[in-house]
Amino acid sequence: MNQIQTDKNCFQPGDLALLIDRKARRYMITLAEGETYHCHLGRLSHDDMIGGSVGGWYRTDKSHILLAVRPSLGDFVRQMPRGPQIIYPKDLGNIVNFADIFPGATVVEGGLGSGALTSALLRAVGNTGKVITYEIDEAVLPKAMRNIERIIPDTSNLEVKVSDIYQGIDEQGVDRVVLDVPEPWQAVPGIGDVLVMGGIMLSFVPTILQVQRLVLALGEDGRFQMIESLETLLRTWHVTERSVRPDHRMIAHSGFLTTAVRCEPKPTGRAQKDGRPPEADLAEDPPEESEEAADDRRDE
Repeated sequence: MNQIQTDKNCFQPGDLALLIDRKARRYMITLAEGETYHCHLGRLSHDDMIGGSVGGWYRTDKSHILLAVRPSLGDFVRQMPRGPQIIYPKDLGNIVNFADIFPGATVVEGGLGSGALTSALLRAVGNTGKVITYEIDEAVLPKAMRNIERIIPDTSNLEVKVSDIYQGIDEQGVDRVVLDVPEPWQAVPGIGDVLVMGGIMLSFVPTILQVQRLVLALGEDGRFQMIESLETLLRTWHVTERSVRPDHRMIAHSGFLTTAVRCEPKPTGRAQKDGRPPEADLAEDPPEESEEAADDRRDE
């Protein structure tokens, strides 16, 4: 057995390791002394990896070599045990980005699921932030918590409430609200009550009809501005000396993201200081001039 080193470049007992074979197939294991990994390529002793290099190559008893690295959060999410459907890595990254999840933030999450989104939120808020998750189905908690604790060992800043987020949110002064629930429009009134001014709400839903209903509810509430919806398509490429082309498969539609910012309700009109009726300020703005039309006008 290799001498165990404390260097972060080396594997330690309890570490997650991602094994990759010659066909880029991936296998995730948790290293433990005395254990052996079995697959169609042969057996690989964990002891051969413990103390060995992260990013090193390890040989099975059938002389196949496997590359071993630490799994990223995206790798872990793709491999982890699932209960409810997970949110995929491409969406996790966009959620953290477009919801502007920052270190130290207080984030309320609607829907625990299998724990993928919760893990991403915990990593983004850091040790100084907090994530409070509302989950209505208590049965999903054990598997989700096991998943989260494998990638986030310290979950002291996570609070899970078995409660219906549609019925309201207990916390006040919340920086961000992130929803992965089927009817997010039902949570809009409660979100408006707890978000700080300028705070962001983000919702992930699979269908555009859900997006429409949510956007209409946000507009009717009156406390949200900068309402935007998007989806992300991810296409990878095959690059070799003789061939450069898109991969035959791509990660296309997985869901829609809708964001909105908590603001003061929009004024209904100006006071009559200039003698004009208030409704004059509510008239629609003239259409914006295109760049091409502006160029043509300048050339005349």
